[in-house]
Amino acid sequence: MELKKVAIKKMEAGDLDDVLSIENSSSQSPWSKKMFIEELENPFAHCFTIRNEEGPQDQVTGFICFHNIREESELYNIGVHPHFRQLGIGKKLMEFYFDFCEKRQIKAFFLEVNSSNASAIHLYQLFDYQPIGMRKRFYQGKFDALLMVRKI
Repeated sequence: MELKKVAIKKMEAGDLDDVLSIENSSSQSPWSKKMFIEELENPFAHCFTIRNEEGPQDQVTGFICFHNIREESELYNIGVHPHFRQLGIGKKLMEFYFDFCEKRQIKAFFLEVNSSNASAIHLYQLFDYQPIGMRKRFYQGKFDALLMVRKI
């Protein structure tokens, strides 16, 4: 099953409680509220939420944050509410991300992901990301970060 009707909008401070709930259920090293606020204030950062328009519209079901500088973009954070995983929300966020960046002539896309996060790595590979390196014990001093790139 895939959600058909979704709305993607610029993240606002009023979204942060929902976003933090998703972040705390999704990440082994979650961002704090302060970190999200700093992203909302950063001129190079772009943060968006996604909502299901087929059910309760006030609930954030996912989010994405990235930076664009010149012709490069780096994906910093993406998360999907646990009750809405495997419904295509992560894929829709990534499609939105590439469409947004394409309009700004972005040519290279970077990210890092916990090397044990198989579902995230699979999602990124669907969008032609390739591994380019590893940061040993990057997350919490325990988990390796896999560095990936996608070039146009």
